[in-house]
Amino acid sequence: MTRRIETVVLDCAGLSTWVTQDRKTLAMLQVFSELESDLVVSALTIIEASHAGVNIPRLNWVLSRVRVEAVTEQAAKASAKLLKEAGLHGHRHAIDAAVAELALRQPRPVVMLTSDPVDMAKLCGDRVRLIVV
Repeated sequence: MTRRIETVVLDCAGLSTWVTQDRKTLAMLQVFSELESDLVVSALTIIEASHAGVNIPRLNWVLSRVRVEAVTEQAAKASAKLLKEAGLHGHRHAIDAAVAELALRQPRPVVMLTSDPVDMAKLCGDRVRLIVV
């Protein structure tokens, strides 16, 4: 029996590898689809994943298949608290903190597709399962 994954959060790498059709990411997303997991991204992740080389039509198609969460004042304050508790600070970790905060308030169990397991582990602890992409 396959274990249910309620929510999958995509950080910049998770979103970007889906947009570029990375085979490993596509295979994982197929499994999550079969498990009927909710796919979620932070609105900030869209900014982080956008650059001159991104395929905008493909990005928009991917975004149409996920729930995009805004960063509210309450979420920003909770993200700042996570940064402080993890001993991190500054713009380098700000978006990571917002993505971690988003993941921590999702229905569990939660998985995050990330390229930064070290910092995300500091921010999420053991409450979010991290999968490196």
